[in-house]
Amino acid sequence: MNIPLISIGNSKGIRLSKTIIERFNIQDSIELIMEKDYIILKPRTSSRDDWDEAFKKMHENGDDKALMEDVFEDENNEEWK
Repeated sequence: MNIPLISIGNSKGIRLSKTIIERFNIQDSIELIMEKDYIILKPRTSSRDDWDEAFKKMHENGDDKALMEDVFEDENNEEWK
């Protein structure tokens, strides 16, 4: 697919069609990856956006406790002094 460059002030840019934006669920921004002889445009994922809510639910359910002790009874910390 050939996409012409368009002038944006002193810079150049590209225009993505509505079809491409909808197909790849592009929201506010995209990630640009430069790899060898390629420029890759990748939809940004917001994988951590809902972490705050998930952590609140974990705390409310008591699921935010350590699964094992971080210090063991037979642990010798002398070597770290």
